Amino acid sequence: MLQSVNEIIADLRKSIHGAIIGKDEVIDQMLCALLCEGHILIEDVPGVGKTSMVSALASAVGCSFARIQFTPDLMPGDVTGYTLPDLKTGEFIFKPGTLHAQIVLADEINRATAKTQSALLEAMEERQITVEGVTYPLPRPFMVLATQNPIELSGVYPLPEAQMDRFMLRVSIGYPTPAEELKILTLYGDGGKSVAVRRVVTAENILKLQDYTRDIYIANSVRKYIVRIANATRESKELRCGVSPRGTLLLMKAAQGLAVVRGYEYVTPQHVQDIAEVALCHRLQVTPEMKAAGRTPRDVLRKIIAAMPVPQGREE
Repeated sequence: MLQSVNEIIADLRKSIHGAIIGKDEVIDQMLCALLCEGHILIEDVPGVGKTSMVSALASAVGCSFARIQFTPDLMPGDVTGYTLPDLKTGEFIFKPGTLHAQIVLADEINRATAKTQSALLEAMEERQITVEGVTYPLPRPFMVLATQNPIELSGVYPLPEAQMDRFMLRVSIGYPTPAEELKILTLYGDGGKSVAVRRVVTAENILKLQDYTRDIYIANSVRKYIVRIANATRESKELRCGVSPRGTLLLMKAAQGLAVVRGYEYVTPQHVQDIAEVALCHRLQVTPEMKAAGRTPRDVLRKIIAAMPVPQGREE
C-alpha cells in the first residue's frame, strides 16, 4: 500500500507542476491538508499564483471545483444556497450555492461581511449546510482553500478567531526565485501555454487515501510532544492567546498527513516541527508588549519548539 501511495503523491506533484513552477513546499502542504480533510488559508499578495495553484490541485485530483469571489455585497445564500418556489407545483426547491463542490476556492475571503464569512463555519466543521432548517450534506471529499491579501486594510473584514481556528493550515506562497521567475517569463511571456494539468486520481481514490492517512501510526511519545507544545503556548507570557484543543488535534492530523506526503508509515517529531508553524501560528496572538517590540507568533513558537525536549525513537 505504501508504495502505491508514494507513487500517487509523486504523480500528483508532477501533475500540479504542469501549472505551477516551483513552490514544492506549498504543494506538499496542500496535499497534506487534502489527505487530512483539512482546510487552508492562503495569505499572500496578489499575483503570486494562489488561484492557479488551487485550480491545479482540483484538476489533478479529479474533483469538482468552484470559485467564490468574496465581495461586500455577497450574501450567505449565494454561498450556501437558497429555496425558490416552483411555479408549476408551488413547492419549494433547493438551489445549491457555489459552496456545493469538492474543492472550493474562497477568493479574498476577508472582503465579505462577517455574516457571509460565518456561512462557511458549519460547512468547514460539519461538512454540511443548513438552509431554512433543512440540512444538506456536502460532497466528499470537501476542502475549502481561502485566500486573503494581508497588506490591504480598507474595505476588508478581518476573519474572527473562531473562523481562523477552522483552518488546518495557513500558508504563504511567496515570490518566485529569480530562476523560477525567468521560467515563468519564458513560458508565458511569449504567448506560451502551460502544460495541461493531468488528472491523477479520482475523488474515490482521495477518500481511500484519507482513510489511510487517518490510520498512520503515531507513538504516544509524539502525542505527548504535541500536547507539551500546545500547553507551552498557553503558558507563555509572550502570548495572550494560545493553541485551542482543536488546534492541537489538527496539528496531530497535519503531522500524519505530512508523514504520508513524505513517504513515511509513522509520524516523527520532525514532522511535527516542520508543520507546526503553518498549523499553529494563525491561532496564536502575541501580547501588546511583544507586538510593540516586533515579535510575531512565529518567533515565539520557534522559541518554544527549540526549548522543548524531543522524544527519541518511535516508542516510549
